Amino acid sequence: MIKAKEDWICVPKNTIEVLQKNEFRFKKQLGQNFLIDMHVMEKILRAADVGPKDVCLEIGPGIGSLTQALLENAGRVVAVEIDDRLIPILEENLADYPNLTLVHADFMDLDLPAFFVEQGIDRPVKVAANLPYYITTPIIMELFESGVPLESVTVMVQEEVARRMKAGPGTKDYGALSLAVQYYAEPYIAAFVPQNCFMPRPNVGSCVIRLTRREETPVEVISEKEMFNIIRAAFSQRRKTLVNSVSNAEGLTYTKEQVLAAVQEAGLSETVRGEALSLEEFARLTNILMKEVQS
Repeated sequence: MIKAKEDWICVPKNTIEVLQKNEFRFKKQLGQNFLIDMHVMEKILRAADVGPKDVCLEIGPGIGSLTQALLENAGRVVAVEIDDRLIPILEENLADYPNLTLVHADFMDLDLPAFFVEQGIDRPVKVAANLPYYITTPIIMELFESGVPLESVTVMVQEEVARRMKAGPGTKDYGALSLAVQYYAEPYIAAFVPQNCFMPRPNVGSCVIRLTRREETPVEVISEKEMFNIIRAAFSQRRKTLVNSVSNAEGLTYTKEQVLAAVQEAGLSETVRGEALSLEEFARLTNILMKEVQS
């Protein structure tokens, strides 16, 4: 069903009407900030590149602002909402859209591969969401690490988090999140979003970022899990050298001598810090360490 854009939920007067009609009160602990800017909504749609053949997954639809925009463009939208107060509001607001599947659940409690089977999703989906900022990183990593078929993830996130996802070696924003995201996807910041585009206003600036799933991972590594254990150790204390961080890390069993030898074999300085290493260098270091231990 095609509705005139002045009737869309994200128009401020329409959002206020929905909230007042339902006497809705925001729950701060759920990170509820509803988008009320049509121009930003259009930027999200352009970045997500949603069409009539696409299946979209939305996490945290709220009162349905982004959901409605997706439903107007996508073949099907599966929306997962944790707040039981919002389910009847969503059902009423989006009653005219037969292409909606609404699921009342905590996204982080879902077994995603099983959930995709239950929903009959057998092809790559496009994720689009205005994510609660307190749980952005766990949601994104769950999407990529679960192995479910994804084409892209287009999400509204805290500006600082978007910069970290996009950052490269040697920059202040570069860290474990940068490497994890870039291992699975190519990040692109589509828009910077000011605080007055939300109700209620968040305390921080926001970004729309698109993460396009890589067809193949950019590096070959013996164990993804071990590489990310080493990466987390390397950034756990940024002022320490890589050798000290990895050899002293809880959960890793490499001696200082083993790490030093591996760092030298990888062609790196013994005083190098984790923030200076690229994904390729972390993969090479992991492979050397694992082969050394196995031998």
